Amino acid sequence: MNESPYKRLAERLDSLPNGYPSTPDGVELELLAKLYKPEEADLASRLRITLETAEQIADRLLVNDSVEYKLEDLQVQLKSMARKGLIRAGRTEEGLGFGLMPFIVGIYEAQIGKIDIELAELFERYYKLSFGKMIAIQPAVHRVVPIGESIKMDMEIHPFESISEIVNSAKAWGVFDCICRVQKALIGDPCEHPVDVCMAMSKKPDVFNGHPVIKALSNEEALETMHRAAKAGLVHSVSNSQQDITYVCNCCTCSCGVLRGIAELGIANVIARSAFVNQVEESLCTACEDCISSCQFQALSLADNVIQVNQTRCVGCGVCVPVCPEGALGLIRRPPEEILPVPESEQDWLYQRAKTRGLEITNVL
Repeated sequence: MNESPYKRLAERLDSLPNGYPSTPDGVELELLAKLYKPEEADLASRLRITLETAEQIADRLLVNDSVEYKLEDLQVQLKSMARKGLIRAGRTEEGLGFGLMPFIVGIYEAQIGKIDIELAELFERYYKLSFGKMIAIQPAVHRVVPIGESIKMDMEIHPFESISEIVNSAKAWGVFDCICRVQKALIGDPCEHPVDVCMAMSKKPDVFNGHPVIKALSNEEALETMHRAAKAGLVHSVSNSQQDITYVCNCCTCSCGVLRGIAELGIANVIARSAFVNQVEESLCTACEDCISSCQFQALSLADNVIQVNQTRCVGCGVCVPVCPEGALGLIRRPPEEILPVPESEQDWLYQRAKTRGLEITNVL
């Protein structure tokens, strides 16, 4: 009996460094069946992460899998799947290429324009049953980037540690709704944080113009979006590499998938903390406690009329710093031995993650 195309795709997605672990009740297959037609799931399960043209895919599948596609039909199907956010597409030296995306970050986030109650409920079931297995693996999927004004003036800041440097290094910017907050609202558990603060970036100018879901922004509007998110108490997080950063999530522990892992699943290392940690100027602290409620990681407490910082729980986001009316808080760089190394590139992250999971390196490609 032929194996289900959804099971093949689920296994293929779990063979990627990001992971897509199975569940006792098979909800991971229900999720894929909601998103993919059977023939789409079958084709996606045969794709590589690296981009290939339709002709290259057709030739490889004929030789390796004895599966024959008519080139014109394959091209149409691949383009359709890319438009649905089921696979990725991009330019290669040989022409338009197509490749498999991980479920997170990738396929799921691409459904922001299509998510409905059914998909939201399926994801919630998957989250509770198996998501923790994926986000607890190192290196972490996301990395915290501090709010710029929270770092003390004399601190050295690398470009990949600065949200303004990350934003300014792009040539195109766009904003779209946070799928995590939309998902929680659909299942009847919304939070109070703003929805329209997820940022996409690209090295290609004007790439978001006319996009059906992403609203194109200017550089100034992109920076203002980051400021608005910070003012709302959200944590800037990006992909966990120094290069290849194409999005900024503005996260909360009440809705966002990764940070919910800390609040709901009790997993301390779901996100790579920044190289900074909070410090209290005791002479300025008035014990007003305004900062305590702003910390989503329970890293602040009051003792002997002075705010105390739990350096283990502090992720170095700096959200609490502007809340202090006396300016008693500020981020300083952690000692070198406490700073987590950040993978140089996305490929470095993929290889490190694959090694942690014990995957064959060929599965990364």
